[in-house]
Amino acid sequence: MCAKNTDTANIETKGYCHYKCTNGIKRHLLVDVLGNPYFVKCTAANISDDDGMLEIIRANKEYFLDLPEGHIITILLDNGYHKEFLENEIEKIEKRLRDKIKIEISAKITPEQKATSKQENPAKQGFVVIFKRWIVERTNAWINQCRVLWKNCEGLLVTSETKIRICAIRLILRRIT
Repeated sequence: MCAKNTDTANIETKGYCHYKCTNGIKRHLLVDVLGNPYFVKCTAANISDDDGMLEIIRANKEYFLDLPEGHIITILLDNGYHKEFLENEIEKIEKRLRDKIKIEISAKITPEQKATSKQENPAKQGFVVIFKRWIVERTNAWINQCRVLWKNCEGLLVTSETKIRICAIRLILRRIT
């Protein structure tokens, strides 16, 4: 997820994402099945999705290694990631991580599925739900409800990460009440 920089953002936080044509930062999130952010990492927008994922895994390596024996975390990614590259890089970080992390790429929607969806509901246009991918999209939508996260005006990427965590805490507390 990209966020544009304002003029008050620091030079270290600036980067250009060619995919989304955005000058700013990227927010990399690992969420649980309920959509609650588990791990957050902010990078300059010119950092690839693969590299952002690897930074999250490097920063939280001990968490994954401390999982009980036989417990495997499945990370479901969209088609912007490269499964083989990530699996090789995770193995370079720590050989034991290969047994703890399973990477899956979500299926791309086929033209037939999109046509079937439009036949079922002709008024529906555009977005088609992809299995389990909507969990992350919903989390991104929730985070965008926090006004302080609409744009990046922070000097440090850590500050942006903290604001995402505060927003996530607010969302979890709202669900409890």
